[in-house]
Formats: sequence, C-alpha cells, structure tokens
Amino acid sequence: MSTQLFAICFNATRPADLARFWSGVLGWKAVDAPDGDFAIAPPDAGGYRVRFLPSREPRVGRNRAHFDLTSASPEDQGQTVARALELGGSHLDVGQLPEEGHVVLADPDGNEFCVIEAGNKFLADTGTVGALACDGTQAVGYFWSAVLGWPLVWDQDEETAIQSPDGGTKITWGGPPVAPKTGPNRLYLELAVASDADWEAELDRLVSLGATRAATAEEHGDRVLLFDPDGNEFSVRRHA
Repeated sequence: MSTQLFAICFNATRPADLARFWSGVLGWKAVDAPDGDFAIAPPDAGGYRVRFLPSREPRVGRNRAHFDLTSASPEDQGQTVARALELGGSHLDVGQLPEEGHVVLADPDGNEFCVIEAGNKFLADTGTVGALACDGTQAVGYFWSAVLGWPLVWDQDEETAIQSPDGGTKITWGGPPVAPKTGPNRLYLELAVASDADWEAELDRLVSLGATRAATAEEHGDRVLLFDPDGNEFSVRRHA
C-alpha cells in the first residue's frame, strides 16, 4: 500500500503545552516533525505519531473523535487518571452512568478522551492508545478500510472498526446518528504517500473511493486537504 497513516493531528491553541500533556500521559517521546511543529511517537517504530498544530479556531461542540486509552489493571487505570489530572486534565461529564467502568476526561485544550477499564476484550493487545473512537457512518468505515488497506475487525449494526494487519490502535466508528459537523475537526488523520508513488494517481484513487477535495484546497505541491464521505478533513502529504 503506497499510502499509510502517518499521524493523528490535533489542532491546538497551545501546541507545545498539549504535546507535553500527551507525552506525559502516554509515556511517548518528542520526535522531529516535518514542519517544525510538535510531535510525539510511541517507543516502537511501528506506531503512528501524534502531531500538535497551532490553530486559533474556537472550539465548537464536541469532537467527532477521541482516544480510548487501555488499562492493564484497575490500579493502572487509576494511575493513568491521576497522571492526566496532575498534568492538567480534568473530569468530564458526557452523560456516562455511574456503573460504567471507563473514566471520561478532557485534556487541557478541552479534547475528550476515555481511560477504559481493565479487561476490555475489544481493545486487548492494541497498545496504550487502544482506539481512535470516531462518530461516523458505516460507509466511512468502509472508506478508510479501502484507503489504508486495513481489514474490518468489526462490522455490526452499522458500527465498524479497522486495524492494521500489524496490530496496534484500532479506528472505530459508532454508526448513526452522527452529530452534525459544526466546524473544522480538531482531530484529524494525516496520510503519507510513498516518495516513489505516483502522487496524482494516488489522489485520484482517494477521490474514486469517496474523498473530495476542499473547495479552497490546502495544496502546496506535497500536501493536500481532502474530506472523507462524512465530511471529515484529512491531510495527505508526500513522504520524505
């Protein structure tokens, strides 16, 4: 596959601060980023990085995507929650019930994330970031499976999930109803096209699968902004 998931990007009001928060929560290290921004990556070379990009866009509504973090034990879950709170996170009420085992938090920029209880079978063996959990239709799950060449690991009741053949973080979509989009997404996927691949042919492939180019496309020769079938932004760049 000539196109791979390169990063999960956060548009952030304070990118450096948010990078420090997530580095501390996940135990990931800072890495060099292609545009001089802030990025962290997991210890193993096979995972994607997380990038933090400056943005002055105000937060409008709830994010369409959030991280689900895994726990090895109840004590581990408690330690992750405590660490997040010490680093500037906060508890968040999104209507969860007292008997639910996961803990809902917000990072210092207001982005939601969940610390999942130990023993969750769906997220077993996925790593610290068990899932990027998204609002989205069944069609968008099929779209991303085709784009990345990742198989569907869940497809039931219009809920879908994909995972790299190498394992690791799952990407999930909860099915309808999908909340209306109220502005640019603060979290979005960034893809990298192999340097020896046909750039235009790969962009044409993405469009043929259901992507659309932005009317005022961010296009600088080696990067373009597109939308998936649910209207979510994603970025495609040439791999260095």
